[in-house]
Amino acid sequence: MARIPLLQLSDVSLTFGGDPVFAGLDLVVQPGDRLALVGRNGSGKSTLMKVMAGLVEPDSGSLVVAPGNTVGYMEQDADMSGFATLGDYAASGVAPGELYRIERAGEGLKFDPARAVSTASGGERRRAALAKLMGEAPDLMLLDEPTNHLDIEAITWLEQELSSTRAAFVLISHDRAFLRRLAKATLWIDRGTVRRQDKGFDAFETWRDAIWEEEDMQRHKLNRLIKSESKWAVEGISARRKRNQGRVRALQALRAERAGQIRRQGTAELALQSGDKSGKKVIEATGISKSFGETAIVRNFSLTVQRGDRVAFVGPNGAGKTTLLKLLLGEIRPDAGTVKLGTNLEIAVFDQARAQLDPDLSLWDSLTGDAEMRVSGKADQVMVRGAPRHVVGYLKDFLFDEAQVRAPVRSLSGGEKARLLLARLMARQSNLLVLDEPTNDLDVETLDLLQELLDDYDGTVLLVSHDRDFLDRVATMTIAMEGGGRAVAYPGGWSDYMAQRRERPDPAIPEAARPAKEKARKDPPAKNGLSFTEKHRLENLPAEIERLEAEISKLETLMADPDLYTREPVKFRKATEALVQRQSALSAAETEWLELEEKAGG
Repeated sequence: MARIPLLQLSDVSLTFGGDPVFAGLDLVVQPGDRLALVGRNGSGKSTLMKVMAGLVEPDSGSLVVAPGNTVGYMEQDADMSGFATLGDYAASGVAPGELYRIERAGEGLKFDPARAVSTASGGERRRAALAKLMGEAPDLMLLDEPTNHLDIEAITWLEQELSSTRAAFVLISHDRAFLRRLAKATLWIDRGTVRRQDKGFDAFETWRDAIWEEEDMQRHKLNRLIKSESKWAVEGISARRKRNQGRVRALQALRAERAGQIRRQGTAELALQSGDKSGKKVIEATGISKSFGETAIVRNFSLTVQRGDRVAFVGPNGAGKTTLLKLLLGEIRPDAGTVKLGTNLEIAVFDQARAQLDPDLSLWDSLTGDAEMRVSGKADQVMVRGAPRHVVGYLKDFLFDEAQVRAPVRSLSGGEKARLLLARLMARQSNLLVLDEPTNDLDVETLDLLQELLDDYDGTVLLVSHDRDFLDRVATMTIAMEGGGRAVAYPGGWSDYMAQRRERPDPAIPEAARPAKEKARKDPPAKNGLSFTEKHRLENLPAEIERLEAEISKLETLMADPDLYTREPVKFRKATEALVQRQSALSAAETEWLELEEKAGG
């Protein structure tokens, strides 16, 4: 017996001026569906979700929700006007007998219902919106970037709740780890078309690349056919005018087909350039402590950051990650201890609060008004890594079109604001990058580019993020803010931290109170003379070598195309540079593995 869909969109079309957002879109959500809705920034994901929620009416087509079923929607920036507190907003529209759900969600998400809406942070507002959705308990939940501004503890709780719910849900998220754990199928929106694959998010990129490869092949065949037919038309049409009008019309139809194809959005032209090398020792903190009143942020913490390190800071919201960053950068004085900064530092900062962006300025003025980017006597140019660039051309590198250049910053989406901040950041030469939540709102493709840039960056990186996948890809050291003033350094990224933390006893529990089994494994012996860090590195090197080999194979396949250099010289150059870098990294990794194996055997 066929199931009745929870929600069905039929032949939906929508246009906001210019190209259509959707045309002839059909979509079905079944009971129990767990869907990831993915696509580039600006592709229409949030708009589609609003259509599904009944908040945006399409130009044509229909939306049908199965009788007796409800749809709940958590948007990125909920309108809380008219509510005094977060609790008032979360409880609105929820029956008194169901308020226990909000209380339960509030406990899991750790949001304060008494917090005034006017003073609530982005993360607190996000928690209230999630608690409201959980309280409503709809049959279909639509969640637009639910993990933005949430700490990893709250994200983990939300994962557990969604894993156990009977409701269907559709997720928009940039958080790969979140999508991998929850999504059982993927909806991909690309140039107004929505495709569905009934596999988890892990299979998405392979599926997407296969579709794009087939599309490129068909476009290449079409171009060859048009070239062949155009040559025939020029050389012989005068002698065969009457007899071959059909062939001429066919050529015109081919050209119209090519002109009607919507080119997929390119990737942002992100680039980082290191300035002069800093000293080998970038930061040396010795026994630093800092408290605000009775709240200890950090106690007796020591850390040495060397040139080239990628140091991540993790912990619950409010644990003091940003405060510790400011202590290490010398922006705040510690109550005790010392901080010494290395020599020749050029610092560039990505601010999670977007405070560097004036919402009333245009994109143009946001760049030209920056004293460090201004070019004397050239109102339409900005200085980018030591060379002048036209403002519009530079903004196009970050996927902004000319129509947006004079628009106010407030009109941008979250992902577009993040790209504008990256444009300002990457115009500077630096040797110390401070990235405070850089991954919020960025699409998967831009995140991949940012990770690759950080891999190749010659300087040092200090990173605050709740994106576990990004931390695993980037961090070489993780500083965990564990509460009570404890900040502990662990080698590696998020997964490494979690693995090591499971082996490390809680210092808050007295030694005598710990189980004998835990005491016995408190200090695991080193493997054949290897230090803990070396043992951990040896265990992880095979996976790293396998990843590099796969990337090299992919690049070699790409460069095997004999027409790539003439057709896309920039792509060819980048692929060549990436191949050299990956080959060098592979050689170094293999050498390191051999050395550690030899040491372990000794």
